Amino acid sequence: MEPLKTAMSETLAAAHDGPATPKLPRISFEFFPPKTAEMEASLWETIKRLAPLHPTFVSVTYGAGGSTRERTHATIARILKETDLLPAAHLTCVGAARGEIDEIVERYYETGVRHIVALRGDPAGGLGTPYEPHPDGYRGAIELVAGIKRLHADIEVSVSAYPEKHPEARDFAVDLDVLKAKVDAGASRAITQCFFDNDLYHRYVDQVRARGIEIPIVPGIMPMHNFKQARNFVTRAGTTVPDWLAEKFEGLDDDPETRKLVAAAVAAGQVQKLHKHGVDNFHFYTMNRADLVFAISHLLGLRPAAGQKAA
Repeated sequence: MEPLKTAMSETLAAAHDGPATPKLPRISFEFFPPKTAEMEASLWETIKRLAPLHPTFVSVTYGAGGSTRERTHATIARILKETDLLPAAHLTCVGAARGEIDEIVERYYETGVRHIVALRGDPAGGLGTPYEPHPDGYRGAIELVAGIKRLHADIEVSVSAYPEKHPEARDFAVDLDVLKAKVDAGASRAITQCFFDNDLYHRYVDQVRARGIEIPIVPGIMPMHNFKQARNFVTRAGTTVPDWLAEKFEGLDDDPETRKLVAAAVAAGQVQKLHKHGVDNFHFYTMNRADLVFAISHLLGLRPAAGQKAA
């Protein structure tokens, strides 16, 4: 069977196999700060399109070593000023002293931010190179979470989780110890690295619960707008891309429209199957594009509120 037909048939099967789950899921979206005026216009078209779906929150990423600090802050401030969305600011501790990080937290707080996604951040030399904390900085996400909560206890803190374990962790036990320490420091939600095999997520949640960790473990979902580009990125971060997924995109390098249909079908099938098994919260890595995420949300049963129309 051809890739598109296979992907579509799986989506339909997920939609109709067994009784529907009556409870609508909660969703959240991740954006990255735009680099150019053209990218900024595109981002705001995406925000206008997705806002009527009433996400729980929208997060804005923070570049390696704080390279997008001002653009992240500007995007967050505009979301607060021009929309009813609740923004969450990403924050890392790479290449910055504690005082500098604390000032960023205070600045966000003064702007109105009450949710931070606290991450250690990638090594300054890039993925695969050793991580070296700033000599006067937070050594990692555990200390960063504690520092944020020390400054403002009412800030909600989300952290990362890894269904295939963190690439630098010796084993799952160590990785779960780190997650537990982040929760003990004040984290109230974990968002997973993207994954493409739902069994990985289910097994991971079982391990997390067995460790006594009770916070929500929100699956991070990445629609593959550009399969080759996305595969290179996610595999460097430790995510496995199954052969069956690669096969669905074979022969589509020069066919972006069909790639988009396949990507939507695959991601929709993934989230529908998770939802059918009781998962009621999803975080979408949007790549600042609305089309696939809006379609997937629609298939989950989410609609703009009465009187609201998606852009």
